[in-house]
Amino acid sequence: MATTPRDTAANQLLEYSRKHEDEEKTMTTSFGTPIPDKNASLTVGYHGPILLQDWILLDELSHFSRERIPERVVHAKGAGAFGYFEVTHDITHYTAATVFSEIGKKTPIAVRFSQVAGELGYPDTVRDLRGFAIKFYTEDGIWDLVGNNQPVFFVNDCINFPSFIHVMKRNPKTHLRPDYDMFWDMISLRPETTHTALILFSDRGIPASYRNMHGYGTNTFAFVNNHGKLVYCKFHYLTNQGILNLSSEEAQKIAGVDTDYHTRDLYNAIENGDYPSWNFYVQIMTPEQAAKSPYDPFDDSKVWLHADYPLIPVGRFVLNKNPKNYFAEVEQIGFDVAHLIPGIEPSPDRMLQGRLFNYGDTHRYRLGVNSLQLPVNSPFKVHSYTRDGRSTINSQGGTPNYHPNSFKGPENDRRAQALSPSLPLSGVAKRIDNGNDDNFTQARLLYQRVLKPDERSRLIQNIASWLKPTNSVLQDRAIVNFSKVDESLGQQIREELNSYVTHHVDL
Repeated sequence: MATTPRDTAANQLLEYSRKHEDEEKTMTTSFGTPIPDKNASLTVGYHGPILLQDWILLDELSHFSRERIPERVVHAKGAGAFGYFEVTHDITHYTAATVFSEIGKKTPIAVRFSQVAGELGYPDTVRDLRGFAIKFYTEDGIWDLVGNNQPVFFVNDCINFPSFIHVMKRNPKTHLRPDYDMFWDMISLRPETTHTALILFSDRGIPASYRNMHGYGTNTFAFVNNHGKLVYCKFHYLTNQGILNLSSEEAQKIAGVDTDYHTRDLYNAIENGDYPSWNFYVQIMTPEQAAKSPYDPFDDSKVWLHADYPLIPVGRFVLNKNPKNYFAEVEQIGFDVAHLIPGIEPSPDRMLQGRLFNYGDTHRYRLGVNSLQLPVNSPFKVHSYTRDGRSTINSQGGTPNYHPNSFKGPENDRRAQALSPSLPLSGVAKRIDNGNDDNFTQARLLYQRVLKPDERSRLIQNIASWLKPTNSVLQDRAIVNFSKVDESLGQQIREELNSYVTHHVDL
């Protein structure tokens, strides 16, 4: 009888046992004490009560009840891998960041792919944004580039971010998701969501694998070169495996069979030596160009048109190592957009400004105030004046913990000082809703010029399938917005909805 061959992930334990078959390990408690017998608790006779003095049992149960940490509020489900970034083109005239200092330079990296909306048990093939975060372990510290598999985002002011995530999550009363009324209510009330919604409901809303999707920094950042000149930049990482996507039908079938489909694919590819890679590019915009731009270049719901700001090649990154332990190296990894190195700076991007606080604060909640001392998050060197806190690993010995001091404590970095730009700021402090700008021109370019006819047809079907369960008021409001992208788009969505209603009446 023929047997189905097992994939690499399924053989993980078998491979481990083969590699360690000559080793003998003595079982210990978490504090290193040898355990005489792990098969039974210490009891008074066969049916007697368990003794409180069973310190082996106490060690086991006390750790077990604490072995899970709070899952991420966003991007809870994910997969990770390690590799390197290699510079292939010179961009030192734009930035003094050491990670780009010379052609051929390699920097260790960690990458985490993720779903955005669902929980840890979420199927990998649900229609959703995918997170695409890169951690660079540079000689100047950690640089975290945290983005998605789409170049734009739904909202463009960080104050609207929690509300958007809420509509993607579970209804607080029914505890069901998706709640189509919640989703379309906000989407139709905030027209800046239209551009990203079109991408979400296009073929790219369900990648065939993490290896077969592009990544984007999404936010606008700034470069500073050795002469102190500042330019704005966007980051792109384009897959060398080619873009592949799943249809809604394929995705649903896979979700019912293998909820960890993308995680399994990534693990097996790397373990089998089929190392995925991406080419790394930047777009550059000068402050003078930004001031004259017909659209807000710091608006995350907008792209920088490639015709005006072409992709500039920088390098490539390769993932060639799986984590040794998922919890330690993927669940505990923390990405923070505030982790910037000299030569890379924030911009006036409103979403980025909020993320500079929010990401680090999330990790302090989930992982503790010393999460940066965990090996997967730790930079090569730290000389700071912060001390103590729960789970301190690196106490920095007897170095002074106050500044200024006369006892050889760390000093200001002159190079970092030289690369800190002076930013002239002026204006009246005021709450200005930036969601009312032109939200349809770029979405129209995507629909009319980028998507092929068959892709447009599937887009309409996908939008209609999510609009069908909601009420007619929200359907009408959503169709009004889509009609502003292209009148025929709104009309075809309406026709698709009407055919659905007619079909069900006929039954």
